[in-house]
Amino acid sequence: MLRFFSMVGMLLILSIFSFAQVQLTGKVTDAKDGSALPGVTVKVKNSNVGTITDGNGVYHLSVPAKATTLVFSFIGFADQEIAIAGQSTIDAQLQSGNKDLSEVIVVGYGTLAKKDLTGSVSKISAKEIENQPIATFETALQGKAPGVVIESGSGKVGQAMKIRIRGTSSVSANSQPLYVVDGVPIISTSQGDDTNDPTNPLADINPNDIESVEVLKDASAVAIYGARGANGVILITTKRGKGNDKTAVQLNLNTSFAKPTKKRKFLDAKQYVDLITEAATQDGKYDFKNNISGYDTEQEAIDDYVKSLQADLDDTFGDLWRTLKYNTNWEDLSYRNTAHTNQADLSISGGNAKTRYYASGTYSDQEAIVIVNRFKRYGGRLNLDHTANEKLSFGVNVGVTRTELNRISDDNAFSTPGQMVAQPAFTSPYDENGNLVKYPLYYNGLVNAKYASDKQIAFRTIGNAYLNYNFIPSLAFRSEIGTDVYNLTDESFLGKETEDGAGVGRGNYIFNQNASINTNNYFTFTPNLGEKHNLSAVVGMSYLQNNNTSNWVSGENFPTNMVKTLAGAGNITGGSSKNIDYSFLSYFFRANYNYKNKYIASFSIRSDGSSRFGPDKRYGVFPAGSLGWVISEEDFLKSSKVISNLKLRTSYGKAGNAEIDDYKYLTLMEVTNYPNLPGYRAHQIGDPRLHWESTNQFDVGLEFGLFDNILTGEIDYYNKQTSDLLLRANQPLTSGYQYLYTNVGKMENKGVEILLNSRNISTKDFTWTTSLNLAYNKNKVKALNGQIVESGVQRAVEGQPIGVFYMPKYAGVDPETGDALYYDAEGKTTNDYTQAPYQVVGKSNPDWTGGFTNTLSYKGIDLNIFFTFVEGNSIYNLGGQYQTNGFYGFDNQTADQLNRWQKPGDKTDVPRLSYNFGNGVNSPSSRWLYDGSYIRLKNVTLGYNLPKSVLSHVKLSGLRVYVAGYNLWTKTKYISDPEVNTYTTGNISGGVDFYTIPQAKTITVGLNVKF
Repeated sequence: MLRFFSMVGMLLILSIFSFAQVQLTGKVTDAKDGSALPGVTVKVKNSNVGTITDGNGVYHLSVPAKATTLVFSFIGFADQEIAIAGQSTIDAQLQSGNKDLSEVIVVGYGTLAKKDLTGSVSKISAKEIENQPIATFETALQGKAPGVVIESGSGKVGQAMKIRIRGTSSVSANSQPLYVVDGVPIISTSQGDDTNDPTNPLADINPNDIESVEVLKDASAVAIYGARGANGVILITTKRGKGNDKTAVQLNLNTSFAKPTKKRKFLDAKQYVDLITEAATQDGKYDFKNNISGYDTEQEAIDDYVKSLQADLDDTFGDLWRTLKYNTNWEDLSYRNTAHTNQADLSISGGNAKTRYYASGTYSDQEAIVIVNRFKRYGGRLNLDHTANEKLSFGVNVGVTRTELNRISDDNAFSTPGQMVAQPAFTSPYDENGNLVKYPLYYNGLVNAKYASDKQIAFRTIGNAYLNYNFIPSLAFRSEIGTDVYNLTDESFLGKETEDGAGVGRGNYIFNQNASINTNNYFTFTPNLGEKHNLSAVVGMSYLQNNNTSNWVSGENFPTNMVKTLAGAGNITGGSSKNIDYSFLSYFFRANYNYKNKYIASFSIRSDGSSRFGPDKRYGVFPAGSLGWVISEEDFLKSSKVISNLKLRTSYGKAGNAEIDDYKYLTLMEVTNYPNLPGYRAHQIGDPRLHWESTNQFDVGLEFGLFDNILTGEIDYYNKQTSDLLLRANQPLTSGYQYLYTNVGKMENKGVEILLNSRNISTKDFTWTTSLNLAYNKNKVKALNGQIVESGVQRAVEGQPIGVFYMPKYAGVDPETGDALYYDAEGKTTNDYTQAPYQVVGKSNPDWTGGFTNTLSYKGIDLNIFFTFVEGNSIYNLGGQYQTNGFYGFDNQTADQLNRWQKPGDKTDVPRLSYNFGNGVNSPSSRWLYDGSYIRLKNVTLGYNLPKSVLSHVKLSGLRVYVAGYNLWTKTKYISDPEVNTYTTGNISGGVDFYTIPQAKTITVGLNVKF
């Protein structure tokens, strides 16, 4: 490695001797909008002396003293000639053609023009993210980038999201992508209270501050991040000022109104009483018929059985079920009548040739459709760039945010609003005096809504400072130091009226500080090799250190609900603290070479060291290489009127994963103080051989443009092979430990991604464009060495996709008896649930995902219509064992019970009702497994831009009004909202609905003003 870096250093030194006597510099921009154009060829006319512009559109060129003219040329733009005439700074503005190939793509530690890119990268621009009623920017990415699958979890706000890029690559290690904001890797995992739903730290980032999001997918793109790139990398670039001497002020205001996309629908009071009585009658006919000794007739036995049910109802509900005094829709009580969101953003940007700035402030207040749940965010950002001289530039990027999240209990708690649907409709939440009834049947969630609170407050600073120094035109050095400081408090209070308040009142306080500091230092080498050869190289190092400190304390016996802080607790009942840290030390190198703008090659290598592994296994080396061939630049296609652009690219490389908890390679003890005596006890067994989980990925892609780029697209095939899985392996309990983290197993992901864009109509007044993306992924667990890894009703099974549903297979209903039927080991049907073997019956991960967008504009009117779709996955209604079990208990039932079997000959999938015997329907089975495929009208936006003739009278540079709808229409076979997932963490669990809140259907009205 030392010899390698020494050779690089020699090359850098040799470049100094390439000076000529006349030095030219300048910037090349798009004449239409002033944006920088990277990769533009700048050469002396009638010579081979030339160079290309960098990622900021800037070039430096040494020319002979006798040179007279520069020629600027770029694919999709008209050539431009400018006389040198003794100038040392020559700027150029090229007339726009098709900009797709000139688009700047942010990659690790630099930028590239899309035409020079050999990796697989998806870019999402600011206009696809900003001005939407969303708490976090990932929501806006859904369906926009092929190969990126986003599971929103539920209609709660502030909740964690599950994101997979080209499939899940691990069983026990974290498979979420790495997020990098302006060069700073940031904290993206849930912090604070881990006994409730995981929350989303990415919600601290204001979507309106984002300039672009790049999703790095293949090995060539992610390997520069080495050990942290196996799950893909999402690069977030925030907005910056432009050097145009004009200050731009922009104000965005919008307000939204939301309701649930789909409610489940439960039985009303009369239906409930009729059906539960029928359940007892059916028990008497089919389950109690052989036990009628002491009765003269079967009917007499049945009548007596029904009376016993009525006695149970009397004991539980009094006469409410007889009088039907109430007919409460408990499902409606779970939701707000209308959830409101208000958002305001103000930004100021501008600058000149020396200094550029972007400053913004934001405020948003978002109510969830479910009661209590609410998310507020306010903060500011300042991005400042200054060019001191032609050699030195520096700047800072700082974002400060404060968020407030009012939380509700997780899905698996009676105190959560979503579980109120279990209450029978003939019960009431209030008594005759208007006081809350604590136990209508189960605990009343409205009690917690009134007398409990759980507020999470986060104060976060993400920022970095950088310095660029150009030693010579072909050699630059950049140093960055960044930080992500996340301070979080979680204060919960349970009034004495609540179930868990236990008559005394209880409080809990958590403080968590998670702080990362990161520095990147690297050289960029772009030697002048003439017109035909273009080379750029990056070499440097990166270091990240993270420290996580948390403390909690709990108390009880509060004198009043007015005092919710722990200062009011009569007794402090518990407390603890912990401190964890980790670090990464990395060295990296990347080189990009382009010959004649036709043949492109890239190579990168990164060496990573992580404190999460033992001294002998700490470092890993992650190389990658890629090739590209711009076929359309060959003579046999250059004059084609059909093929405008055709590029073939391929890559292969290795990336790693170290995303497990810290210190897992060590055998550890933990402190214990039971019974109030200090001591130690065994905590975990470690594996000193624990090392990197690694993923080798092959990718081949084809980019094309047809008919003057009226139709453009990309097609990619990839094959990801992950080995040495960081597996939480089960251990015999006789060892004294439940599990051991070790490197065991293999997994693969194979898939195809397709992106198509078309300019259907393009005239002076009217344009219509269409974009379609499709992605197919096939996941398989190849080896686990005999390990069984499960999460609830799901498992990782060798030879199967991860997260398969593992349970008895439901066979429908016996039309003669109404019995629930299952498949036995021989594939025959049986009504004996115990004879049905557990087997793979479905999977949670989809085969196909995608998005379809149409954008139309006519003069000042614009319309955007966006659909997303998912196909090939299953959803398991875990709550079905209680909601759809035919009255095996008193829980209210879903309306599909109206289609139950009633008499011999009935054909239905709903078994006969059974109050006391269950009919096999209260145990896990594929009866509650549904096709999770759906197509959803995700977004429709209609906007109007006032004409300039009107704006000139009011001294505005722009004014746009718009109305947008989100989740307006959904086509699915699932009984509720298909975009739900009770479990958003972990790799095995997914596609499970346990009283989960559906997504919100939202209407937004907004105003955008530019001064």
